[in-house]
Amino acid sequence: MPLIENFNPLTDKMFQVLDHEANVVRPELLPKWNDEKLREVYAQMLFLRLADFKLINLQRQGRCGSYISIEGQEAAQLGSGLAIEKSDWVFPAFRELGICYIHGVPLEKIALYWMGNEWGSNYEANVAPVSIPVGTHPLHAVGFAWAMKLQKKPTITISYFGDGATSEGDFYEAINFAGVMNAPTIFFCQNNQWAISVPRSKQTLAKTLAQKAIAAGIPGIQIDGNDIFAVYAATAEAAARARAGKGPTLIEAVTYRFGNHSTSDDATKYRAKDEIDYWRPRDPLVRFKLFLQKKNLWSEEWEQKIADEARGKILEAAKKAEETPRPKPDDIFDYLYAKPTPELEEQKAYLLKFL
Repeated sequence: MPLIENFNPLTDKMFQVLDHEANVVRPELLPKWNDEKLREVYAQMLFLRLADFKLINLQRQGRCGSYISIEGQEAAQLGSGLAIEKSDWVFPAFRELGICYIHGVPLEKIALYWMGNEWGSNYEANVAPVSIPVGTHPLHAVGFAWAMKLQKKPTITISYFGDGATSEGDFYEAINFAGVMNAPTIFFCQNNQWAISVPRSKQTLAKTLAQKAIAAGIPGIQIDGNDIFAVYAATAEAAARARAGKGPTLIEAVTYRFGNHSTSDDATKYRAKDEIDYWRPRDPLVRFKLFLQKKNLWSEEWEQKIADEARGKILEAAKKAEETPRPKPDDIFDYLYAKPTPELEEQKAYLLKFL
């Protein structure tokens, strides 16, 4: 039975495969991952958590610019990233370390970007540039998906954004256009409960964010974004629907932002400690570890081993990023167009003479 097409975002409960105590509530929807794969996925999630902490530390040490943490949202990004093909295109917002890395962007490139080095936007993966304006990039994902459809290519797109973006006009334009054009795209909303300092409750009176899909005539589903199996199941089905010509899907992944909005923010000014205490046991890393423990697949020695390996790779990536030369001033002219215009050539010559 199709999961997405039979989900009513107005009345159905949030979809889960694994509850917050790591009990399997929908065994038929567990991915067909063997023990080795399960441990590998947990190691990837731990790697993302440690990489996130490293980037925060680099910023605090003055070795990196402002950074936006993903702590608490690893399952949403890892689970969805594992459910799509490397040939598909990802359109990230700014809190997407996880999906960018899983989809092929090297960690040193991600670090470079946050260090203010434009070479951090130069990579081979099918990932669009980071989008800082809130909610504008789902439109780009729809346009790209429509182009793929017109060219009869199997490529789909997926855009990532927060709950705050669903209050923007661009979001409604994107889901409406995608519905009308039956575009093969996935709208992946990471509802982490806060749009900077504005809580979810003050953004909209809608019971769920998934129900906003109804106005566009497309399916919407609300899932537990801290349950990696639920994320994988929903995204895999949405991807299959898109590839089969059934159009777009809106996924609301209910998760939580444990850290500040960014390294320039202080969430203690607007967020109560009790709220964080409620969400801590629902941490996706804690939940996955409990699941592995119940299957006798986790031990302290193994965790220490994979953590040490992760820290080594992260330190190496940070070192590479810091040793990468910065772009030259005249590079701005060479990379604006595929072939510089005569006007740009003239401007470049003027700049070089001035310098």
